[in-house]
Amino acid sequence: MPPSATLITKLKVQLKLSIARLRMLQQRDEQIGKTQRRAMAQLLEVGKIESARIRVENIIRSDITTELYEIIELYCELLLARAGLFEGHTCDPGLEEAVKSIIYAAPKTEVRELQQVRTLLAEKYGKEFVLAAMENSDHKVSEKVIKKLSVTPPREDLVQGYLEEIARAYGVDWPKRSKDLGDPPKFVDDDLDDNPSGGQAQKVAEPPLAANRKAAQEREDLSRATPPRSLGPATPLHVNPPSPSTDNPRPKVTLNSVELKSSKKMADAGISKKSSDKTDEPRDGTSVDELAARFAALKR
Repeated sequence: MPPSATLITKLKVQLKLSIARLRMLQQRDEQIGKTQRRAMAQLLEVGKIESARIRVENIIRSDITTELYEIIELYCELLLARAGLFEGHTCDPGLEEAVKSIIYAAPKTEVRELQQVRTLLAEKYGKEFVLAAMENSDHKVSEKVIKKLSVTPPREDLVQGYLEEIARAYGVDWPKRSKDLGDPPKFVDDDLDDNPSGGQAQKVAEPPLAANRKAAQEREDLSRATPPRSLGPATPLHVNPPSPSTDNPRPKVTLNSVELKSSKKMADAGISKKSSDKTDEPRDGTSVDELAARFAALKR
């Protein structure tokens, strides 16, 4: 005998009520989860790690239940959308997974409307169909639903991941991370030098930059140099090179490894001096003996 229209109408009404109830429970669990996560962050901040590890399992279980409600809600919407398939004598293959998953999960939830849906489905398809769904003998119940309803303690890596995510979301430094101070300074043993340091290491001094060395050398040279008595455009500084010798036939004057060349005036002065020295010699090239002979001839 086909199911009456009254049974299908009641099933539609209960499916709608179940969807509304499941959505409300998801919103409630979401608000409770935020409060619990904030409490977990406070425990991590004060260092109560073991207490946080135990209490975070409630958050994990609440998240799993919320995911279960989402799956069942989708199955209820599917049955509501395919309500026309309830007219058949047997369960349609397109509804079998959703129907058996709801029958399997309804007694293990706190949704009263979902239990009413289960009762109506049992009335429609019979007790043997419900028993097969509860035992999952034909493996038609969704694997996700079975996994979400299993009562097993969460894995250690899952607990650790939850705690780290909560700490990151609320700005808690957990687990404690060592600050990166960079590479340690290099030390050498001073016992290798002339002045041993008694077995203690000292920091290796970094060599100064080339620009700093050059500037320091110029300042040192300027501090050692003797300033001239008068400076100015009218009295320029002149440095005369030393006289040539057999050891130094071409003397040079250098300042800071730079050769100082004589100016044009100094060169002209040197040429005039040489010419004056040449004028002191006899211009006609006669010797002293010849002059003495001429002077004796004049006396005669």
